[in-house]
Amino acid sequence: MSDNSEQRNRHKADHGQTAAVAMTEGSIAGSLIRFAVPLFLGQLLQQFYNMADAWVVGNFVDNNAFAAVSSGGNLTNLIIGFFNGIAIGGGVVISRYYGAEDEKNVQRAIHTNFLFGIFASIVATAIGLLLVPQILRLMNTPEEVLPNSLIYFRIYFAGVSTVVLYNICMAVMRALGDSLHPLYYLIISTLTNVVLDLLFVAVFHWGVGGAAIATVIAQGLSTVLCIVRMCRLKDYTRLDFRKLRFHRDMMLKVIRQGLPTGIQNSVISVGNLVVQTNINSFGAYAMSGHGAYSKVEGIVFLPITSMSMALPTFISQNLGAKKYGRAKKGAVFGILSGMILAELVGVAFFFGAPYALRFFVDSAEAIAYGTIHVRTVCLFFFLLAFSHCAAGVLRGCGKSFIPMITMLAFWCGVRIVYVTIALKIFPVFQTISWAYPLTWFLSSTVFLLFLLKSDWTKGLEA
Repeated sequence: MSDNSEQRNRHKADHGQTAAVAMTEGSIAGSLIRFAVPLFLGQLLQQFYNMADAWVVGNFVDNNAFAAVSSGGNLTNLIIGFFNGIAIGGGVVISRYYGAEDEKNVQRAIHTNFLFGIFASIVATAIGLLLVPQILRLMNTPEEVLPNSLIYFRIYFAGVSTVVLYNICMAVMRALGDSLHPLYYLIISTLTNVVLDLLFVAVFHWGVGGAAIATVIAQGLSTVLCIVRMCRLKDYTRLDFRKLRFHRDMMLKVIRQGLPTGIQNSVISVGNLVVQTNINSFGAYAMSGHGAYSKVEGIVFLPITSMSMALPTFISQNLGAKKYGRAKKGAVFGILSGMILAELVGVAFFFGAPYALRFFVDSAEAIAYGTIHVRTVCLFFFLLAFSHCAAGVLRGCGKSFIPMITMLAFWCGVRIVYVTIALKIFPVFQTISWAYPLTWFLSSTVFLLFLLKSDWTKGLEA
């Protein structure tokens, strides 16, 4: 360990900041796993948090209400995904400066990111409230589902500022190597959400509106806890509202890193909305079955998601410290471990699909649709894992343009063209399901070629 690293660690200890971690020293596998485990637990809680609304509504209201709540992931990501992409870019910038031990620019980057989050939350709220009714109708949402969808998403977007600010705070904490405190706050907010869901839906009978209110309140609590934590730090990573300002040069770096991811998130959501529109055309049971699959996939794929989320921080910190060999070894370990885990998960999901789906829906028709989708896609999870982890590596080294172009081309463009044409030839539900492994294969092929043929550690600018 360098003298500067030892001095910085003593400085952190003296000021009580023990959660932030430099990932530039020690075992590569150990550094990634130690960082990824809290991410996994946090994402697991986040999934329980997201599932609470669907589970409570599905068990205490009816199938139409469940379809409304469970099928809206692409709609919410269409609007907030853009701003979350910018937050990811901000995290990459902070990680690079943190790895380089540049205290001044770490502080400038943190305050620029947080101020951006405040403006982004206002814009996301306005856009969501204005566009939700039109988007739901464009998605061919069945008439029996539409009233519940309108109620749920109007309330959700009225409080979407809590989601945007929470993601900004999370990106900052993770960029500094702190994946523990976000986990603690997720535990609190998840428990709050479950309790309020049961109170508002099962006891007060407020239906989908009650579930949306519970989500906003619980998310707001986690956001407040994150901000309080950031304001109480004692060293140069502390959030000070008096220092909030846009540093033009810093914001340009954040946008350069995050804009491709933001565009990617939003445009891919457009592609998924087209797919969802075709799913909706098969009726409420198809919506429920696919919605149940999405909830289960959100849990079983978490180990892989967590590794792909850990890789940008690890890669960016090590490149900031000019440890290129360590960055490459970490990329290889992260990608291979993600692919192996994904395939093990896929095999288990293939055989256990009907039982897993039954946790969310008890309709035989909905379970049948969900099982068709599971058994079409899950054995190809290793391709999905490779794409996610490779994209994480590239974002960590500042090459976010490559994942954007690749995923827009295949996960949006090809997916839309395939579904539009293939359904006319084979008008069955399984035709839609094949859109996913097809596009995962294409994106994985491009990522593999790029990683093998390019020296992606050179010529980087934070």
